[in-house]
Amino acid sequence: MEYTELLEKQIIGRLKVDNPWWTEGKIPDFYRQMSPRLYLNIFMPLLQDLELRRALILMGPRRVGKTVMMLHAIQKLIDSGVPAQNIIYISVETPIYNKIFLEQLFSLACQTLGKSATQEQMFVFYDEIQYLKEWEVNLKSLVDTYRNVRFVASGSAAAELKLKSDESGAGRFTDFSLPPLTFYEYIHLKGYSNIIFPNFLEWHGQKVRFCQALDQELLNRLFIDYINYGGYPEVVFSEKIQENPGQFIRHDIIDKVLLRDLPSLYGINDVQELNSLFTMIAYHSGAQFTYEALSKESGVRKETLRKYINYLEAAFLIKVVRRTDDTAKHYQRETQFKIYLTNPSLRCALFQPISLQDSEIGDMVETAVFAQWFPRQEVSIRYANWKMGQQQGEVDIVGLNIARQKPDWAVEVKWTDRYFEHPQELNSLKYFLEKNDMSEAIVTSIHKTGRIALGDLALQFVPVACYAYAVGENTLNHAKSFYGL
Repeated sequence: MEYTELLEKQIIGRLKVDNPWWTEGKIPDFYRQMSPRLYLNIFMPLLQDLELRRALILMGPRRVGKTVMMLHAIQKLIDSGVPAQNIIYISVETPIYNKIFLEQLFSLACQTLGKSATQEQMFVFYDEIQYLKEWEVNLKSLVDTYRNVRFVASGSAAAELKLKSDESGAGRFTDFSLPPLTFYEYIHLKGYSNIIFPNFLEWHGQKVRFCQALDQELLNRLFIDYINYGGYPEVVFSEKIQENPGQFIRHDIIDKVLLRDLPSLYGINDVQELNSLFTMIAYHSGAQFTYEALSKESGVRKETLRKYINYLEAAFLIKVVRRTDDTAKHYQRETQFKIYLTNPSLRCALFQPISLQDSEIGDMVETAVFAQWFPRQEVSIRYANWKMGQQQGEVDIVGLNIARQKPDWAVEVKWTDRYFEHPQELNSLKYFLEKNDMSEAIVTSIHKTGRIALGDLALQFVPVACYAYAVGENTLNHAKSFYGL
């Protein structure tokens, strides 16, 4: 698009529409009335730390609230005394901004406001920045040039953003990941925090903070609702969307990622092939795959398959969890792996919501638990799988100490109370603990809480909804991982 005086007037008009606080002194009431993500409390100190001259890169999948969090951050800046006209918001994916550099848009906004970016402290938010080619070079230049400006950029292609952030933004960018709603956030946003009260577990010789529900049945029902509808703030608060979550999630999240984002970012030609692969993976979330078997079942060549999986992971739709064996060995060439949806409600939208009686509930509970762990970059989680005589031994979650190549903790995810009464049936877990000189592990249940001795071992049983809540809370608070919590 040729840059003309008419185009410039249109851009200025759009900037005024997208920045109503320039004249009204506040963000629109529609956004002010929304409950903010709890991650806002972690994001704001980074945003307001003006001593650190870096751009903030806000990463996360579509529809998890990145734009809304930016707007809530803008309101907090205004409330803290920052002049409303010193804050600029630009949605890069707006068609009229196509092929226009970040600095041009910023300069036009300053010109419209009568501001000097070299003289005043300003905050500039670029939304969905991945749609501009070489955005990272542009943004790095802006950070170096305008010392009084705090730049924030958001994008939905997390791995692609992080790759370019690491390559071109070394020392200039700070990454901040906004995941789908954790179960802890879901409970908070739904107004049910009052049914949770603190409790403590004896764990590795320490009293570790945990939680307990006043009404475990109610918490379990909320957990199932979270699995079905809980990853996206809009779905949480809209009964209309919950009546047909498939339409919202498929159209606004899956289709836009598979049909637009990934093809435009990576030059994918066969979109139908990618879509079919994702649908198959979504149906089998939590299953163990090999490239050979996956290629045979999907009909996609192995080389292309590897790329597709990387792309889907980059778009925050799936997460590959690596395998270890009974000795916690880390494989250089990994032929077996599990794939989980980053958000269980993706599967429920594609197919149908689950109920307590569904045969797939175990896989979805496991997917939901893993979803609480995925944002924890500091923790290396694996699953263990090995041959155990004529059968396969497996432990669902293993916290691996990479330096020592040894497991620090293990969790067996169950949606049943059976093993509380029959812990001796957990043969794989018992074998794994003894093999690795570990003395205890967590086993989840539906209702049961208690510490059960199994020979010289101790199994700490906790309701899976409480476990997901506690992990989500620790994830949000960046708490140290207490051996699986």
